[in-house]
Amino acid sequence: MTRKEMFLSLVKPCAFFVAITGFLTSCGGDSQQQGAMPTQVETFTVALDSMTLYESYPATIKGKTDIEIRPQVSGFITKVHVDEGQAVKKGQLLFTIDQVQYEAAVRSAEAAVAAAESQVATARLTEENQKKLHNKNIISDYEYETAVLNLRSAEASLNQARASLVNAQRNLEYTEVVAPSDGVVGTIPNREGSLASPSSAQALTTVSDISEVYAYFSLNEKDIINMSDNGSQTINQAIKEMPEVYFELSNGTRYPLPGKVSTVSGVLDNSTGTASVRALFKNTNSMLRSGLTGQILVPQPSNNLLIIPQKATYEIQDRIYVYLVNDSSKAVSTNITVSPVNNGQSYIVTSGLKVGDVIVTEGVGTSVRAGTLIAPRNAAAPAAQQ
Repeated sequence: MTRKEMFLSLVKPCAFFVAITGFLTSCGGDSQQQGAMPTQVETFTVALDSMTLYESYPATIKGKTDIEIRPQVSGFITKVHVDEGQAVKKGQLLFTIDQVQYEAAVRSAEAAVAAAESQVATARLTEENQKKLHNKNIISDYEYETAVLNLRSAEASLNQARASLVNAQRNLEYTEVVAPSDGVVGTIPNREGSLASPSSAQALTTVSDISEVYAYFSLNEKDIINMSDNGSQTINQAIKEMPEVYFELSNGTRYPLPGKVSTVSGVLDNSTGTASVRALFKNTNSMLRSGLTGQILVPQPSNNLLIIPQKATYEIQDRIYVYLVNDSSKAVSTNITVSPVNNGQSYIVTSGLKVGDVIVTEGVGTSVRAGTLIAPRNAAAPAAQQ
């Protein structure tokens, strides 16, 4: 036997063994794939539903009255009687301004009044005496008229002195700055020793009445037209028919008490193309303070919408996808488009799904991938849902 024949006799059995091994492995693999266990997850059957959507608008809170406290007289602050954030009553003392010079002015004015009263008394005696002499033709008319004019001049000086006294007393009262209304004290930039003046650009503080607060936000021209139903009703009628609105705080929580839109500005701002809108909120717990920012939420009820849970979606490069369960019970990655308006828990689908489609709502992107065999955990849910 030649070497070639010996080599072929050895190779043929090996090749046959390899072929048999590969065939068995292949058959075992197919059998293993066909017997793969499906993944049990929750699913959702798409159906028409209704949902209340919320249009959001940036808003700023202001007290029902925000009164800047400014001094009526100049002087150094000698005492601050309140603190920032303190609730005060109308007439409560807030600041005391140095009273020394104003007390001296009152005493000086009182002395001037006393002197003027003496002058009037003297002039009146003179006038009475001159009148008697004049009646007896002892003095001339000129001398008597002079006495009368002197009396009138003294009386005028007395009135002027009394007016100065009133002004001095009022200035002394102004050294005690009081709250013009009930409210909450704002920032106090100036403390004891600071100079207070009516001409100062900065107020001593602000007293805000926050028993009720206003939330200011803006509506554009399109919103205003929609409110009036293209002019079929007045803005005032539209305001009365508007539902209650809500205020969402900057941390995402919603203020518990609803508010009501009360006014819409009659003029659009040319620079922004918007109108200022004011909503009134009760503030019984004084939670809302002037200067607070957030969002006004205006409810918009809508019907016959394709609504799916947000947890059923995932994003790739700003595109939204869901796993659609096909006829073979496999997960198929499907691109959808949704409305930008949502309630934070659900999406409104505008394309990519139809009524009756089943999507995966559990394990999206983790236990469920494209091609995963799906066994709905809530198989009876679609029928009950419909």
